[in-house]
Amino acid sequence: MAIDSSELIVPFVGAIQASISVVLTIVFGVIAAQCNLLSVNAAKEVSRLCCHMFLPALLTYKIGSNLHQNTAARYVPIFIWSITYTLLSLAVGHIACRFFKFPSWVKLAVCFNNTTSLPLLLIASLKSTGILNSIIPDSDSASAALDRAESYFLINAMVSDSLTFALGPRVLRDRQHQNDPYEDYDSSSSSSDDEGEEDAMERGPDGIIDEETTLLPHLVVHRTNIITRKTYTRTQAYISTLPPSVQTPLSVLYEFVNPPLLGALAGAIIGLTPPLHNLFFNPSDDGGYFNAWFTSAIKNIGSLFATLQIIIVGVKLSQSLLKMKAGKDSGKVPAGGLAFITVVRFLIWPAISIPLIWALATKTGFLKDDPMLWFTMMLMPTGPPAMMLVALTDITGCKEGEKMAIAKMLTICYGITPLICFAVVGSLKATEAAMGR
Repeated sequence: MAIDSSELIVPFVGAIQASISVVLTIVFGVIAAQCNLLSVNAAKEVSRLCCHMFLPALLTYKIGSNLHQNTAARYVPIFIWSITYTLLSLAVGHIACRFFKFPSWVKLAVCFNNTTSLPLLLIASLKSTGILNSIIPDSDSASAALDRAESYFLINAMVSDSLTFALGPRVLRDRQHQNDPYEDYDSSSSSSDDEGEEDAMERGPDGIIDEETTLLPHLVVHRTNIITRKTYTRTQAYISTLPPSVQTPLSVLYEFVNPPLLGALAGAIIGLTPPLHNLFFNPSDDGGYFNAWFTSAIKNIGSLFATLQIIIVGVKLSQSLLKMKAGKDSGKVPAGGLAFITVVRFLIWPAISIPLIWALATKTGFLKDDPMLWFTMMLMPTGPPAMMLVALTDITGCKEGEKMAIAKMLTICYGITPLICFAVVGSLKATEAAMGR
């Protein structure tokens, strides 16, 4: 069936709005860095804050509010699909990097797409245009369907982020240098057992109390760092005494344990436990005693994630532009690698996911009777690389040239994000066709 040009223009405009929103946010990050409002070191700390606090909070709120005992089975296909397409992408990227001699980060850019900020912005744009109404059944409400769409994308984001932090360091990190997890913090705190240094941290870098001074008492800071370090050291010592057959699965499991996963698990526990779900998400006059204050706070800090993560890319890009202006190494983006990322993410995966999900929805009982689930699953593998790659380069200690090359690549990829409109239209038409069967 031919597609009317008007049916292409509306989602194309929605995709343009979403991509322009992301690109403008990157520009604001560049401006903040150029005006010395946000330093590179501060951006690195904000990036870590996004990964360790804001994203877990977002996952806790969205998953907890949308997950119920009678809807839990709906999320199982998303888990399977997320793991499947991510591992397939990693295999394709690995082969391409070996054959074409691309940098290792190209493999990650192909493997991990933006599963959080862009899908949420895209859903918001498509909601304002009203084109998603065609796949919302009469028995369903638009707000409930779109809220489910966000939760589906966030479940996918949780799986993707877990795989990012589990597999990403193995690709980017030098094989001869395995970072201690606690080396990710500022190097000045590497000897956290030193009481004098703890006192300096409490009082500030110059030994005086200022806006950088921690609000926690010295005793709390000192003991917390000692307990954390000793717990990690003793755990590692205990694991080293175990047989290799036990150490290997424990090591793999440890790689997958990260703040986003813990936040998602917290949301799942709250959602699947009726008393807790009522306590956190019911109205205050209906038993939701945590809703007005605690749940609202979780929601507020979670909403900071998408924007701040994109701001960080702008800061990295600013650093790259300054080095280019000074004639220094600002990171090189291989044209072949960029073309490969674009083809895989915007063309190949939509061509695979749309007919595959349509077939699963119409020919099997694997997927629940939820058109919004079908639509989101078709789009999940599509789109530009994940902004999380910026945080990953900070965590793994990549070279500055590599970080700036990734920032350039992300900016270019988000500049061509309107290409996603074809995947959006294809997903809409395939979902409508599946509903009509």
